[in-house]
Amino acid sequence: MAEIVNVAVDAMGGDNAPAEIVKGAVEAINEDKRVKVFLVGRESVIREELRKHTYDASQLEIVHAEEVIETAEPPVMAIRKKKDSSIVKSMYMVKDGVCDAFVSAGSTGAVLVGGQVIVGRIKGVERPPLAPLIPTENGVCLLLDCGANVDARPSHLLQFAKMGSIYMESVIGIKNPRVGIVNIGAEEEKGNALVKETYPLLKNCPGINFIGSVEARDIPAGAADVVVCEAFVGNVILKLYEGVGATLIKKVKSGMMTSLRSKLGALLVKPALKKTLKTFDTEEYGGAPLLGLNGLVVKTHGSSKAVEIKNSILQCIAFKEQKINEKIKEKIMLEN
Repeated sequence: MAEIVNVAVDAMGGDNAPAEIVKGAVEAINEDKRVKVFLVGRESVIREELRKHTYDASQLEIVHAEEVIETAEPPVMAIRKKKDSSIVKSMYMVKDGVCDAFVSAGSTGAVLVGGQVIVGRIKGVERPPLAPLIPTENGVCLLLDCGANVDARPSHLLQFAKMGSIYMESVIGIKNPRVGIVNIGAEEEKGNALVKETYPLLKNCPGINFIGSVEARDIPAGAADVVVCEAFVGNVILKLYEGVGATLIKKVKSGMMTSLRSKLGALLVKPALKKTLKTFDTEEYGGAPLLGLNGLVVKTHGSSKAVEIKNSILQCIAFKEQKINEKIKEKIMLEN
């Protein structure tokens, strides 16, 4: 029998909490018997939402947390003062080994601070990056960092490439994943100081399959499996990616409704189009793991609906089963 993966879920975090969070958690346990969810937050509110759903009670537990960390609060102060918040309680459940992972759509700052201060970094990891999977023409690629370290150094980016390679090979199953660094041109001499200093480190690293610079326009085409950059650049790429994707889907749908002929054509292509558009929906790939911590912390969009919460919980199964943290520890320790 497969080992159960215990996941703490911040029931109070995000724009659509608690309804969509609870719904996503229920959908996850209904889909996979290998996961048990601990919904952390105000018990009365969670119970009220759970009454709307049918689920196996043995796969779900409520952990009461009275306080909520709001998005606008200073993260360090919030983590320090709100010990009875859903984010802090969940983090301690991971730190203490009660849970294998934590999923939150709440305050990004609080999740990043709590991950490092409470769960803690793997020894030797300099900076943990946020690493979302983003859709490409051929499947997916891992973008890191997309929001945790805006002032990264070359050594940080080198570690991102190593951890990202482990994740893509173990979780996604891509052997010897191609690593590229985001740049404004393909030539080695191009880029800002950070890119120019990082390039030779990646090029001379025997543990990764470095293919050189990757321009932003080449990312959707699947030019690399692991795309490395500092968080400011990564966040801009991610948000533009999501915005363009959503706009294109709207334009395609509206274009199909312009005339009787287009409506008839839409009926014929609808099944294939729906399947294709679904592959380019970032919600389908879950949240962004914060790689390099002693436990798994996954940050989802603040606007997450149930499907993203469900997929974020389910991705924790592969993370544990493939022993990602153990592999990162082993690689980092060998090099230190």
